[in-house]
Amino acid sequence: MKRKLISAIGIAGMMVSIAACGGEGGGADKGGADAKELTVWLTVDAQNNWPQLVKAADAAVQKKHPGLKINHEYYGWPDKNAKLDAVLATDKAPDVVEMGNTEMLGYMVKGAFAPLDPAKFDNSDAWLDGLKASVTYEDKTYGVPYYAGGRVANWRKDIAASVGVKTPPKTYKELTAALDKIQKKQGGKFNAWYQPTRDWYAAMSFVYDAGGAIATESGGQWKAGLSSPESLKGLTEFKNVVDSYMHGDKTKDESDRYIVYGQGKSAMIFAAAWEGATAEDPKNDKTGKLKGNLENFVMPGPSGKNMPVFLGGSDLAVPVKSDAQALAAEWINAYTGSSGQKGLMAKGNLPNNKTDLATLKNDPATAVPATAAESNWFVPMAPGWGQVEKAQILQTMLQSIGTGKKSVEAAAKDADAAIDKVINTK
Repeated sequence: MKRKLISAIGIAGMMVSIAACGGEGGGADKGGADAKELTVWLTVDAQNNWPQLVKAADAAVQKKHPGLKINHEYYGWPDKNAKLDAVLATDKAPDVVEMGNTEMLGYMVKGAFAPLDPAKFDNSDAWLDGLKASVTYEDKTYGVPYYAGGRVANWRKDIAASVGVKTPPKTYKELTAALDKIQKKQGGKFNAWYQPTRDWYAAMSFVYDAGGAIATESGGQWKAGLSSPESLKGLTEFKNVVDSYMHGDKTKDESDRYIVYGQGKSAMIFAAAWEGATAEDPKNDKTGKLKGNLENFVMPGPSGKNMPVFLGGSDLAVPVKSDAQALAAEWINAYTGSSGQKGLMAKGNLPNNKTDLATLKNDPATAVPATAAESNWFVPMAPGWGQVEKAQILQTMLQSIGTGKKSVEAAAKDADAAIDKVINTK
């Protein structure tokens, strides 16, 4: 579940310092415990898919605080941040707000959210690493992971069976051997693995699998790392995949991957877990053969381990201008705590913590995404990361590699130089 990072919020109200609104260590532990009203902003996902979980959280908090009025507002992802930015410039900020996990960093850098004490939230000691990273900036916690969405491999069982492969591959060698057979049988215009070149989420999984990183921090400064031997190894293998199995447009991103998959032009994708199911929806399945014929499996990495995947998802935060910060923290815990996580899992989401995630591995229906999510990575939590995303530095590098415009080494070197110019800039 991808959310676009806001790189420059540009609102004067966002620049208020956290210290001025409660002190260094206070945050949501200070003030607002006796508030009579709470305003919670969530996206329409909660409104449409699990409204009963919202009601349960309301009831739990109101039981402790009789007479408390809880207001809910729901927003679509495309317009949520514009509305949030506008209200944060006033004195009428919501008390709880849902954020895509890649959106958190820009707001934390600007001081928009109050610090939270993770010890006061259920399962915080077991939060998934990628989600924990998304709410952490300069060793402080500014949000609570809500739920996660991972990435898995998905392929057509009929095409795999046509080359004698009846079960999903367990190793990268088994995977590429099967894909080689599929590519040979289907011909040069077919995509044995439809892997859009500009899909940096997939490409960086190869980088992290090889022991590399987009950037690393030392002494408070971030330094790009795509030119390291480990990162180059991962990028080289990504290029091998694109060269060997991706015979479509080498300038495309992943935004319409499920549509292409539904057109029957490929045998496999490495994508968000929902994409396979969306491709087989009758309105997207142009082959009439996909329903019940697609199979998710854990993506094996060239390293011999499961491929580390980017974890998308949502977090909940308390704006620093909230007058009910303590109550807001209580509501978040009631909503994202143990009972809430069970409800979210029942709706097909991955939980925010490793303890609950382990239970999903025992169910065949959820074992693949749960297992895949155990090995995960997240973007560098650097002050200038928003500028890296805004400039599409990684996408430009990958397109240059995929189209052959530049060698892997030259493209990575240029990307590192571009990243280093902005990554430490607030």
